[in-house]
Amino acid sequence: MINLHQKFNHYLNTDRKLDLRDVNEKLVSYGWLDDGKDLVGYYVLTENYEIVYNLKEELVHKVPRMSGACAKTEGWQSGLLHLS
Repeated sequence: MINLHQKFNHYLNTDRKLDLRDVNEKLVSYGWLDDGKDLVGYYVLTENYEIVYNLKEELVHKVPRMSGACAKTEGWQSGLLHLS
């Protein structure tokens, strides 16, 4: 299992910027994505982007946070999404 705390926590509440997928911004939040039953991936929120990965740590999508394509507004994969 991916340890998100170990991977991202040192970027929270600091001036350090995350350099991930051509995004060089402060980290706002991170967490797990599930389909209502199983974990299906994780998300990383920066100041301006939502970046979603599956459990194999493969990029699923990177979208501007205010767009309608965000996982929080449309859902991910089958349309069932819960931010954990």
